[in-house]
Amino acid sequence: AALGREYLMAGHLIDRSGMGHVVGPHGLAAMTEVAIDEWMGASPIYTRRMQRLLGFEGDDVATIFKGMQFDIGAPHEFLDFRYRVIDATHGEFWLAHCGALMDVEPMGDDFVVAMCHHIEDPTFDATAIATNPRAQVRPVHRPPRADTTATHEHCRWTVEIPDDAPALPEPEATKLMATTLAAQLPLPAIEHREDDDGFEDYARALDPDLRLEDLSAGALRAVTDELGLQGHLLSMSFLAAVEARFGTEAAVSIGNKQLIGIAGLTAWRFRKALRLDDSLVSIAQVVALHPAFLPRSYVDLRVSLGADELTISIADCPALRERARVSWISLLADGYDTALSAIVAGVDPRARCESIPPIDDAAHSWRVVLDDVAAPERNEVVLTRFSTGADWVFKPAEPRHPPVL
Repeated sequence: AALGREYLMAGHLIDRSGMGHVVGPHGLAAMTEVAIDEWMGASPIYTRRMQRLLGFEGDDVATIFKGMQFDIGAPHEFLDFRYRVIDATHGEFWLAHCGALMDVEPMGDDFVVAMCHHIEDPTFDATAIATNPRAQVRPVHRPPRADTTATHEHCRWTVEIPDDAPALPEPEATKLMATTLAAQLPLPAIEHREDDDGFEDYARALDPDLRLEDLSAGALRAVTDELGLQGHLLSMSFLAAVEARFGTEAAVSIGNKQLIGIAGLTAWRFRKALRLDDSLVSIAQVVALHPAFLPRSYVDLRVSLGADELTISIADCPALRERARVSWISLLADGYDTALSAIVAGVDPRARCESIPPIDDAAHSWRVVLDDVAAPERNEVVLTRFSTGADWVFKPAEPRHPPVL
């Protein structure tokens, strides 16, 4: 469960690792447009996948809220969503704390309005219409805040499903992402264990205080696979929006920078969360768990650890077969592989990766090399660290269910 929260945070920070490379050369208005298409493209697809995985498909407000609880756009605690269901067609949610607001508030009201108004309005609706095309998400209050030191809720929204409301169409960005192999990937299986007292599905009433500890180990493994896939869908949607506006060369350049930033920061966070040292064993563990390579049914990653050597390979897999599309794995395959060095350096700053001939039946392989001195943290990772999520520490949580004796 602790690792699951790290996957949620990693997914959220994908956006932070990319947007700085858009707003710099292209400005706030362009960044806002890209962000809208990014989330509208990915969110409806992965929301429906999670509904099917955990068995809570439906068309009511509670189903909308359940999907939001497993969305990389809302990592638990960092974005402290609270939910209230009034009836099947009415509800509300509010944020007791919004880490995303903490990130943009120091940048001024223009950035706050861009995020909390221009981006949230269409993308909240896009997330909701994944459940019901008549759903409407509307603000009660939202930033900018008159008093940035206030501790009351940061925003509040209502959700309503009027019978007479026109059904919103599927966004064009969603239709585009639906053609990806990632979107069409079979759902992971949930392994059943007799000694596990957690829930294997969410086919029950909405729990506003849901914690990942409430799920079974098998369900958590399946959910983390889906969170990894959410990240791939989000990054591809982001890069498709960049490519449509600024061309393929810009998408490749920005995608490479985005991957370096999120890859390195996530590796660093995983090392801290798992309390690892800087050994080759720890590097191998972080690489194997890194969400950039999940799920394995999408990215066929091989990690081989010998007595004094560590190699990383990617074999033929759906992620390598995404056609005419800029994606993280296509970038690695095309030689934009600095992100691999950023990952291993997140565990040991002396470590880097160098390309080697493919091992066995792999399509691409790399060897981890340890230099004599530590390299400085890459600029792309430093830029991603501007988010308060970079140093966020999740609170430890105990399972609420009594253990099976």
